[in-house]
Amino acid sequence: MSNIAIVTDSTADLTARTAAEHGIAVVPVSVIHKGKTYLDGIDITSEAFYPMLRSSDELPTTSQPAPLQFQEVYERLLESADGIVSIHVSGELSATVDSARTAAASVSKERIHVVDSGFVSYALALQILEAARLAREGSIAEDILTRMARLKDKMELAFTLDTLHYLHKGGRIGMVSALMGTVLGIKPVIRIEDGHLVPAGKARSTTRALSSIVDILSKRYGQEKVTVAVGHGAGAEYASMLREMVISALNVDGEPAAFEIGPAVGVHAGPGAVGVAVRPVEY
Repeated sequence: MSNIAIVTDSTADLTARTAAEHGIAVVPVSVIHKGKTYLDGIDITSEAFYPMLRSSDELPTTSQPAPLQFQEVYERLLESADGIVSIHVSGELSATVDSARTAAASVSKERIHVVDSGFVSYALALQILEAARLAREGSIAEDILTRMARLKDKMELAFTLDTLHYLHKGGRIGMVSALMGTVLGIKPVIRIEDGHLVPAGKARSTTRALSSIVDILSKRYGQEKVTVAVGHGAGAEYASMLREMVISALNVDGEPAAFEIGPAVGVHAGPGAVGVAVRPVEY
């Protein structure tokens, strides 16, 4: 039986408790505001971050973990693990996976496997949690990597934002910039495709945007049994609404997981972001 350790970064929006329960090591992204650096999920939480974001005249920025941060985690874990599977935010959205690869090359190319998840937030987390389950069951690294590749192709992450302002200012607007010229107050519907943020529609209200998200998911999954996670960044009311809509429209396995969009992702999503991550149960 193999002993594989699982590593990710804080853009997965896993709580410290969930990470500990599943034996997942989380390397924090840095959030920088007015010259002060905070480690995401350690020095600053969602509860403190969103009020700061709303009231500040200066937008925070983020910085990926340095290779040395990954190196320290990898060396510690390899003292007892046979190998490591390290799964991270899409390389199209962050250079975090590059830092992980640099560290892996310096520690052990043979024993550390770095994966670009192609996603962010709880779509990343759903991959990590599956990897952790397989690791607990004694799967070897190659089997975990095969499962991650299959799962990546079958997942969906769709969300809406209260405004595109933060995504634009944070430099992550990408193809979603096509929506920038639309009328004031537009609520964009955004998906992740091949690691990129892509526009999937627009609506005149958040409620209509949520309906569009559910329509997208219904067309893709039909009545296929799925695992779902619904999250928000200072938008709990709409997250509750989306949760009920998803339960009604999809064949959801168990209760949808609930999560908060953490500071590292919230810098770019802004307050009021609401979204859902979905994966088929059989994959």
